[in-house]
Amino acid sequence: MKTKKILSYTLAVLLLATASSCDLTEVPVDTATNQAVFSSEAGLDLYMNSFYNLLPDPDVGVFQIDDNSDLVARNGVDDYLAVNALSPITSSGWSTNDWAPLRNINYFIENAEKSTVPTKNHYLGTARFFRALFYFTKVRRFGDVPWIEKTIDVKDEATLYGTRMNRYEVMDKVLADLNFAIDNITLTSDASVTRITKNVARAYKTRIALFEASWRKYHTEDNKQSTANAWYEEVVKEANAITGYTLHTSTPDRAYREMFITKTPYTDETILSVALSANLQVYSSANRRFISPTYGNRPSLTRRFVNTYLNLDGTPFTSKTGYETTPFVEEVKNRDLRLKQTIRTGDYARTENGVPVVAPPNFSQTYTGYQPIKWCYDERFPFDDESRNDNAHIVMRYAEVLLNKAEALAELDKMTATEWTNTIGALRKRAGITGATLTTPPTVADPYMISFFSNKFTSPVLLEVLRERGTELIFEGLRPDDLRRWKLGTLFQTASLNGMYVPDLGEYDLNGDGKKDVYFYQGTKPTSSTTGIAFVDVSASTAVGRIQLSKGTSGEVMWNPGQRQWADKKYLYPIPEAERTRNPALGQNPGW
Repeated sequence: MKTKKILSYTLAVLLLATASSCDLTEVPVDTATNQAVFSSEAGLDLYMNSFYNLLPDPDVGVFQIDDNSDLVARNGVDDYLAVNALSPITSSGWSTNDWAPLRNINYFIENAEKSTVPTKNHYLGTARFFRALFYFTKVRRFGDVPWIEKTIDVKDEATLYGTRMNRYEVMDKVLADLNFAIDNITLTSDASVTRITKNVARAYKTRIALFEASWRKYHTEDNKQSTANAWYEEVVKEANAITGYTLHTSTPDRAYREMFITKTPYTDETILSVALSANLQVYSSANRRFISPTYGNRPSLTRRFVNTYLNLDGTPFTSKTGYETTPFVEEVKNRDLRLKQTIRTGDYARTENGVPVVAPPNFSQTYTGYQPIKWCYDERFPFDDESRNDNAHIVMRYAEVLLNKAEALAELDKMTATEWTNTIGALRKRAGITGATLTTPPTVADPYMISFFSNKFTSPVLLEVLRERGTELIFEGLRPDDLRRWKLGTLFQTASLNGMYVPDLGEYDLNGDGKKDVYFYQGTKPTSSTTGIAFVDVSASTAVGRIQLSKGTSGEVMWNPGQRQWADKKYLYPIPEAERTRNPALGQNPGW
């Protein structure tokens, strides 16, 4: 449970006990508790705390969502992509409990609207922000959904058993809720960056409007392309209205990563976070999920993605002759400084009980050699073995707003040199990159990036914005939605799960300290004089869970997690069969 949720919910829980028992068909009743809540600002504020449960749970966190994307190799295949695993029988997200938060919000709105508290519109704005967030989540998952803006009465069969509203109409209502929230929330900033403020609503609007604009543009089967630009314009407008934030800077070789391992969020860039606390025993499991060879997914970046990180001079790494066969120790040098702050490279060290320990990529924990450190404490004990991370869990930050704005400008063909400098250029400058790329939009598309996105995009500016989006926001939970809104779902299946280049079988030093770290072999396991070296059997095999080299005894590391399966029907989840049995009017999504 989030720290801001660890307030006293006693009154709210008592109210919900009379107003709701997680059943959308029950009728709320007025009680003395109801009057106490809605007749005072303190009561409204206390009730509002229950809405924060809609924010990401930090135990699993936004940091694990990108494990199911085109940028990450992971242990096994999620049910979303496993062959024939997702179906109306296995689908979820439409149960009574899943809709209970909406009932809670609507009950609050109905009663707060009748309140005589002078500041009630602030609380109504917050409630409508959360309703927008709730519905955005449902539309992303299911498309058409019922729009419900009142507390459902048990006799209201027209609502309970009605048909779903067109997703585009629902999103228009989401936009109206967001605009109401922005106009009425009076809190513009929050020192703890854990409360919903006017700027939080604006930042979320840039995220939601960008998703909707892209969906309308690229999902052409719905013939909504002509309405996309209006949503891109909303992104730009709201990004420009956000005040009081900048990019966090200290020194380029640590400014990026330190945001994700601090206990107290940096308020210069963080717009919304979930604060954790060792004292209150409120933790996340970041270290375990990234590092443990058994607990988490063992996520590892792919070489296909790592190739997109620029050189420090602003040129593409893939413009270098022979980049395809550059060994790991060399390929990570003189690169965008976010790379060394995202994965283990040459000078990375951990600590064990406070004692520094050199820590090259560990093939007992990584599948590709590109082993993440973002979100992870450097200290091993107890964080690798227990869910004890208490570093702040960032949900929204200003860098994303800049990227949302830059993408919208690129799609609108309105990117100027000034806008480029203040968005993409600013992010690259923070990453230590130099050269014309900081101030001058590109005029020639990078062939690697065209291929990277399966020839979907050809605009030089847009391709560079999307390059930047990947490197800046990796492991922040946005990539799967990006693929879906761009209608690039095929990359879930086809993106190569490749790793570092291995010139030949044998021992390799991965951090340049003179000590061998990994031994690639075939057949009988060899011996080595190096203590702690990882042995990787790359014998020819088609078995799931094996690492191969792309050319047999040399080439890129290739990970086989199992067969991944994509079908365009997966842009939307199926309506669960149990709910369709209960309510035949729901129908079913295409292809299911």
